[in-house]
Amino acid sequence: PVAYMVDLSSGAVLYAKDADRRIPPASMAKMMTMYVAFDLIKQGKYKMDQLFTVRPETWERWHGPAAGSTMFLSPGEKVSIANLLHGVSTLSGNDACVVLAEGMFGTESAFVARMNEHAAKLGLTNTHYGTSNGWPDEGKTYTTARDLAKLARATLEMEGWDVILAKS
Repeated sequence: PVAYMVDLSSGAVLYAKDADRRIPPASMAKMMTMYVAFDLIKQGKYKMDQLFTVRPETWERWHGPAAGSTMFLSPGEKVSIANLLHGVSTLSGNDACVVLAEGMFGTESAFVARMNEHAAKLGLTNTHYGTSNGWPDEGKTYTTARDLAKLARATLEMEGWDVILAKS
């Protein structure tokens, strides 16, 4: 129902279908979670080998079949930022997103506020985040195909993320 394809080298729109219609991003929200984490690492505020502890409350909410895709983290487990980022990107780990958010900002809601700040700075005018992982939240989290393309471009153009990944 929605699509947006742009040539990154020329900026030419190759295909658009209802590209500005608001949609729930589901796991595509994790693109911004990764963007925020990479930005903080690039700034030197965190290191890839830094460990975060899985809070029992986080584990309780984000384990089992009702939690969607997970990294299968355990309560009290210490997990590196590198492993959490791999869990977000390869497993679409809902639990990994929340542990990363809580580890970096103390609470998921504080991390989500930073996600929304970045969305505004990037010009994502039809995007708002209510969770770090895109879990359904009664319409608080939404985006558009055009905004997702802008975020993808910004992530690809972010200086230093490739070096960060190579070190992990």
